[in-house]
Amino acid sequence: MKAKKRVTIYDIAKKLNVTPSSVSRALNNSSYVNETTKKLILKTAEEMNYKRNTLASNLRRGQSKTIGVVVPRINQNFFANVIAGIEEITYKKGYNIIICQSGESYEKEVQSVNTLINQHVDCIVISISVDTEDYKHLQNVIDHQIQLIQFDRVAEELETLKVINDNEQASFEAVSHMISQGYRRIALLEGPQTLNIFRQRKNGYLQALAKHQMPVIDELIAQNAWTKELGATATRQLLSLSNPPDAIFASTSDFSALGVLEVANSMNFKVPQELGICGYSNENFSEITSPSITTIDQFSVYMGKTIANLFFQESENLQVETIPKVISIKPKLIARSSTEKNQQ
Repeated sequence: MKAKKRVTIYDIAKKLNVTPSSVSRALNNSSYVNETTKKLILKTAEEMNYKRNTLASNLRRGQSKTIGVVVPRINQNFFANVIAGIEEITYKKGYNIIICQSGESYEKEVQSVNTLINQHVDCIVISISVDTEDYKHLQNVIDHQIQLIQFDRVAEELETLKVINDNEQASFEAVSHMISQGYRRIALLEGPQTLNIFRQRKNGYLQALAKHQMPVIDELIAQNAWTKELGATATRQLLSLSNPPDAIFASTSDFSALGVLEVANSMNFKVPQELGICGYSNENFSEITSPSITTIDQFSVYMGKTIANLFFQESENLQVETIPKVISIKPKLIARSSTEKNQQ
């Protein structure tokens, strides 16, 4: 079935035998059109099912009233909540958001950013993919004088607005909590060290061991164990050691922590008595597993609201040059059954 052609102001003008500028003025409630003509134009526009081209109208005013958001995964609770927080604020301000998913692909991320630039968005909000090591596409955003706000996973060398978590402190508290519960051989599932968040979380782990005068054991650090499948594979190897860990900090996500729990159950390790487990990001399922998984809440909805408010604060600032801002949000450790060894 052929799609119906969109009705334009020229179609209305032709039907009423008036100028397109008269139609435009009437639709914008201008006083330069007499009331009788204005009412006739508005009535005809409604009858012809005319829909205003909001984007074109906004662009004529020098803005699109649209914000683009690029995230690695839309179906992860953290990113979904950040988007919800952004939308809650932008909706009140009459802005729309366009959501793009990179799928952890650098090429798809670049394509998404270029699409948003071509859409003339007022701002691009991005959390970079695990594959992203070249930032030319982000510099391109800046060169187009589009506001760029990075969050969570950021290119630290680019001077842009950033909203981040204190990952180092959160990891320090998580590992310290496990030590306080009596765990002594704590393994780390780390993510790709190209990403700032995984470097920071590893640093927090190392700092906690040093603070409590515990040795760093190389065989207990599993590299690139940042998905459920990779976390499960790493856990199988760790628990097969002659001297296996008695706790695992899945610093990458609750998904990798879930992989740890499934393998521990299949290998008959009792959680938390024989193996403590801590994840990261407070995914919805972490509270309903058996046992429930200790995790770290990143206050993702609040992060989204902070991002949106930062954009509006900056866009309303009349100064030509502003100092780049970095806002750090302190996450919260949520201790649950998977690490409560002393409660058993």
